[in-house]
Amino acid sequence: MSDDGGLWLLAAGPVGATALYWALYRYYRNTDKSHAFERETKVEAQPVTGSDAQVGENNGTQASRISGDNVGAYRTRVARVGTDTS
Repeated sequence: MSDDGGLWLLAAGPVGATALYWALYRYYRNTDKSHAFERETKVEAQPVTGSDAQVGENNGTQASRISGDNVGAYRTRVARVGTDTS
């Protein structure tokens, strides 16, 4: 009975496909390595600081831009609170 040796080869296909599916699922899902961001990360909220005093008026009819804007100075715009930007 030389056909008995080939039976394992037929079973290797579905077993291999199942193993590959499970390995890819575990690799991309990382369910055992993931964490709950909402529970494990704590960020203390602080009140918003600043002022909203009107310094002028720009209705767009005379000037298309507000004088003194900082559109090009992105490092100044994203400076952290408490750092000197001058």
